[in-house]
Amino acid sequence: MSATAAANNATDSASTVPTALTHPNIKGAWFRETPQLWPGQAMSIEVNEILHVEKSKFQDVLVFQSKTYGNVLVLDGVIQCTERDEFSYQEMITHIPMMAHPNPKRVLVIGGGDGGVLREIVKHDCVEEAVLCDIDEAVIRVSQKYLPSMAVGFQHPKVKIHIGDGFQFLQDQLDTFDVIITDSSDPVGPAESLYQARYYELMKNALREGGIISTQGECQWLHLNIIKEVLDFARDLFPKVEYAYTTIPTYPSGQIGFVVCGKDGSVDLTRPNRRWSKEQEEKLCRYYNARIHEAAFVLPTFTRLALEGKTAADHHQKFLLPKKKQQEQEQTSQDNKEDEEDQQQQQQQQQKQD
Repeated sequence: MSATAAANNATDSASTVPTALTHPNIKGAWFRETPQLWPGQAMSIEVNEILHVEKSKFQDVLVFQSKTYGNVLVLDGVIQCTERDEFSYQEMITHIPMMAHPNPKRVLVIGGGDGGVLREIVKHDCVEEAVLCDIDEAVIRVSQKYLPSMAVGFQHPKVKIHIGDGFQFLQDQLDTFDVIITDSSDPVGPAESLYQARYYELMKNALREGGIISTQGECQWLHLNIIKEVLDFARDLFPKVEYAYTTIPTYPSGQIGFVVCGKDGSVDLTRPNRRWSKEQEEKLCRYYNARIHEAAFVLPTFTRLALEGKTAADHHQKFLLPKKKQQEQEQTSQDNKEDEEDQQQQQQQQQKQD
């Protein structure tokens, strides 16, 4: 083979080698969150391989294979789900409203593009139709490829998919659904409108008589002020409003809550209206059961008092540095870093001269 041919072959081979994926939240072998709503803390997970990086029309999408949590979906720098612990969230946000309803036939999911909530909904034989509306097709597409155990919900014949804004979708619905589940990200970016009173009003209008909603309700350790605000306007709309929570290690502070509201004031949302047998529970679920349904509504004293308005809902703010002080510390840290760099450069120059 001539030198020219060999060089051409080498060039062709090099062009077929895929470029290694990178992402600003992954440094070395570790992913670190960049959250906006829980300052001063961030979850880190060790990374085996970056699987997918994309800027969709609405958000930054990242999927990586972790060392201990399976594949991980991250949106705008915040963990949305991991294969290891997702079931605790998916089961609780779904089965609490589904079991509190006597006969849910039509169910709507707003968000939930990973498919996990759909997977749980179709475990109920009484369901005739499950509709999912997600604003970002990229989340659905990526989940189908990298989170197949969750995205299996998309394959069920009772499922229908609508790509679009959930807020707008609900404006065209009236007396349509028995249960509405809002599986959204945090109230920033594309999900911000889903934490407003008008959105809850739209959900109420879209429910049939006796309908129930369940929405992602943030973390009691971090967001009591947000939770109380949502519960307050929800109580102006629904005769029955409750707050429940579950544990999940990769969500902020290892916990996340649910706002559960019902149109029928006589229905006790904190207790299952229907029940699976123990054998069915163990076959269908890894987290949810009838007893934990009830236990999920038993709140710590500090949470209960704050949500009842008896104590300040923003008590955790006293542990945060004042903004000016925080900025001063950040500036000092930056100045120290620059001083260290200058000293290193001077030492290197001195060594060269010597």
